[in-house]
Amino acid sequence: MDLSIFLTPEAWISLLTLIFLEIVLGVDNLVFISITTNRLPKEKQHIGRKLGLAGALVMRILFLCFASYLVHMTTPLFTLELGGYSHGFSVRDIVMLLGGAYLIYKGIKELIDVLALTEIKAETSEEHKARHLISLPQAVGTIMVMDLVFSIDSVITAVGLAEHLIVMILAVMIAVIIMMIFIDPISNFINSHPEMKILALVFITAIGVLLVLDSAGLHTDIELLDMHVEKLMVYFAMIFAVVLEFIQMAFNARLTAWKKELADQAIADAVAQAEAGAAPQQVGERAQKRVDAAIVNGERVE
Repeated sequence: MDLSIFLTPEAWISLLTLIFLEIVLGVDNLVFISITTNRLPKEKQHIGRKLGLAGALVMRILFLCFASYLVHMTTPLFTLELGGYSHGFSVRDIVMLLGGAYLIYKGIKELIDVLALTEIKAETSEEHKARHLISLPQAVGTIMVMDLVFSIDSVITAVGLAEHLIVMILAVMIAVIIMMIFIDPISNFINSHPEMKILALVFITAIGVLLVLDSAGLHTDIELLDMHVEKLMVYFAMIFAVVLEFIQMAFNARLTAWKKELADQAIADAVAQAEAGAAPQQVGERAQKRVDAAIVNGERVE
């Protein structure tokens, strides 16, 4: 192992670039880990996320060790011809097709569970809990397998950007360590905001669709940051949706605070009127009307 390469600026530029790209390309993996470990018992979710990322790290390093082979995974094994459509499927295409199909299935299935209130019911019903929860080995195994799919693009990107294996492995290790630090806050935030979880599941499904289309050769040849422009469009759409959701959450928080302020004021006024000798029934009816108006519409009623 020749560490003298780190005396050159090219190695450091490659390292920093790869760390950035690994984190960006790892966002979908973080979302998948969060959704998967959410089905573990609460006391095992933290260790599940860490073990999942550790397993993903091992898989990526092994992947990188066979980097020279991965570069040639685009060699067609067979060609499918349907009328005007003709595409040669390689090992990479087959892995992406199977992985993308699984992501579509997983995303849609989890969305159905969210709409069916499965997770909420699991908290109050042993029957629903037994059907919803999975074991720690199941969660870690699922994360490791799916990381193979998620990491294909990033590994091939790493091979294209860096010449030395040690630079690639260091970039992956540093990126995963950074993701380990932030996986718990990200997971807790997604779990505590159902609307963000729905967005994340739609994102996973969209990534699955892109993988299937890409494996079938249905994409443009336009690339930016070593990614097809279609994938970048999905990322930008997701960022736009998340920003809108944050704005909506801020608005809802302010509206809730305003409603609480109106309701508290109505109750304080009712107490003051009762202490001043006003008729209890009148005071109660007026207070109820004001509280209802505050809670339902955020209106002040005198």
